[in-house]
Formats: sequence, C-alpha cells, structure tokens
Amino acid sequence: MNRRTLGREGLDVSALGLGCMGMSEFYGPADESESIATIHRALSLGVTLLDTADMYGPHTNELLVGTAIADRRDDVVLATKFGIVREDGQRRIDSSPDYAKRACEASLRRLGVDHIDLYYMHRRNPDVPIEETVGGMAELVSEGKVRHLGLSEVNADTLRAACAVHPITALQSEWSLWTRGIEAEIVPAARELGVGIVPYSPIGRGFLTGRYTSINDLSENDFRRNNPRFQGDNLELNLTIVRRVSEVAHDVGCTPVQIALAWLLHQGEDVVPIPGTKRRTYVEENAEAADIALTADHLAALDESAPVGAAAGGRYPQEAMASLEL
Repeated sequence: MNRRTLGREGLDVSALGLGCMGMSEFYGPADESESIATIHRALSLGVTLLDTADMYGPHTNELLVGTAIADRRDDVVLATKFGIVREDGQRRIDSSPDYAKRACEASLRRLGVDHIDLYYMHRRNPDVPIEETVGGMAELVSEGKVRHLGLSEVNADTLRAACAVHPITALQSEWSLWTRGIEAEIVPAARELGVGIVPYSPIGRGFLTGRYTSINDLSENDFRRNNPRFQGDNLELNLTIVRRVSEVAHDVGCTPVQIALAWLLHQGEDVVPIPGTKRRTYVEENAEAADIALTADHLAALDESAPVGAAAGGRYPQEAMASLEL
C-alpha cells in the first residue's frame, strides 16, 4: 500500500489505516479471534496505522490491539486517545493535563508497549484551556512516552491555539461523503498549520455500503439504532445518497465502500482515512480502494450525488453533539 505523511514532523503511515473500535463494542457482537486475525490481515496488506482509544470497551479494545501486535510492534503506527471517561454507566470529558498523563500510563500498560506513536485528545472539555491540555501532552513527548500529538473533533480556532504550543501531527474528525462539514473551515485550517487529517467513519458508519435499508438490519446492541441518520424519514432520505453513490461506483467498477474511501483519498495527500471493520473480508475490500484512480468527472459526479449538507439528521444524538468541534 502507498504511504502518506501526517504533519510537518513527518509521521509516515499507510494511505489507509484501520479503526479498531468496532472490534470491542458499538457495532453488534464481538469476535476476538476474528478481530485479531483482521488486524494481522491488515498488516499483511500494508496497513500500518491502527487506531484505538481507552474508552472503547472501555479499555478492552486497547487490550485486544495490544495482544494482536505483541510480536509485530515494529510494523505498527499505534494511535490511541484519552479524554472520554466512562464510569458507572455515565460519560464525562476530562481533557486536563493531569488526566492526560494518568491515562497515557494506563494505555501503555494495556497496550503492552513503551511508547504511543500518535496520542490524541479524544474530546475537549471547554473549561480546560487547550493550551494547558497540549502542554501536558507535550511533556509526554519529552518523556519519550508519546511520539506525536493529535486532536479529535476540535474547531479551527482550537487547532490554531494548540499548534502554538506544540506541533499537532493529526486531526481526527468525522469526514465522508455524507459528513462534509469540516470542509468549510477545519480542513483549510489544518492545511494552513501543516496538520494531517485522519477521517473517522469514512463510510458513514457503514451506511454508504448499501447494506442497511432498515433499522431492523442492525443488531439490538448496535449504537446506530440511536443515530438520527438511521431513523425514520431521515433513513429514507439518506438512502437516496447511497443509491446515487452506488451508481457512480458501478460506473467506476468498484464497490460503494471503495468509492467512498477513494473519494477521501483524492481530497489530498494529507488525508488518511481509518475505516473500521472487524472482519478480514472487509479489510481486504477497503485496502483495494487505495489503488482506485478517480477522474475529474467521477469526482464531480460524487460531489453532485452527496453535496455538503445533503445528509438528513444529526451525526450523533443531540447530547453527544454538544461535545463536538469545541
């Protein structure tokens, strides 16, 4: 697989990464053995960037990833995150520098490694100045526990303030053919600052696959059942986007998944999507997208099929939206 560079400090990664979240929860039943086999298959295909977080599970996803890479550490660019704390069935955001340091130590133990290649602030508590958070994270770099810093779901002003304290290698935000809001201000700011862009949910939480036409297609414990875009009239409206994208994919000769990933890869050499999957079959399908060349006509057709703001419904339930792009 081709390689790309994140950030001005030159973090070398595969053009596509692997999001590991769904291997532990959120997207139906887990299968640890298949998940580990999926990680190994991704590595064999040239995928180097593995993405996890301490809140996935919570904690169990880091343990799984650590097990999978125990004898493959040199093959992996390991990314994890801190900031979302899950306790007693509740969630809160802690982006304080003291918590960043404690969380990093715990992640290192669970992952079984002596350093994290890319350490993200997962969400921001606006009561904590970003300068303080990044200052604490920078100390982890000085101590050799972290190599590069990242932020997730922050706005352009926060990104600028963070970069004034320490170089930020990557911004992880939701970006896909049905979630294009970051294109107006956040992507230009990242490029102005030399920050790489790591889109999560690049296939629209699986919706752009075309496999979901009813909420009943989702298992009972799938968090997408509570996602406004998968519900009621929103679902029906969003299916029109999927149909249009599928038509362009047919013309190109690839799957809807592959064209969604190829579209993102064509947005710039600083873009490294991290599609998530827990099955080897799908990681193979995803990897093939890195070799798809889209013409200007294809890109124009996709922009027409899924313009900015076309998706119906919020990308998270209302309470979760309050923690985004702060």
